[in-house]
Amino acid sequence: QVQLVESGGGSVQPGGSLRLSCAASGAASGGGFRVNSLGWHRQVPGKERERVAAVSASGATDYAKSVRGRFTASADIAKIAVYLQMDDLQPEETAMYYCALGYYDGNPPRHFASWGQGTQVTVSS
Repeated sequence: QVQLVESGGGSVQPGGSLRLSCAASGAASGGGFRVNSLGWHRQVPGKERERVAAVSASGATDYAKSVRGRFTASADIAKIAVYLQMDDLQPEETAMYYCALGYYDGNPPRHFASWGQGTQVTVSS
């Protein structure tokens, strides 16, 4: 299974910016490996995990309504890497941010999902 490793989290003041990165390691188990999408989710303790942004294999992006205009997701599908530029961060966006990969693998192809371990983002004055 593909492993994902996030980096770039940290502490920032309200209105500040951070850039998250996520890269894959490990080999897919079989033939027919194909990325379906890469994205970012976030979770606050005691709350459900929330999807923040996604990038499809074709490059199309989709964002949660709350981050549109402030967050920008990009991906290098060939490298299985995804990035999240976060601008104008607010305290309520303090959370653990997780990278997610959806992919097909095997013959016949089956869909799999992999998650990173998360990187903490703290927005506080």
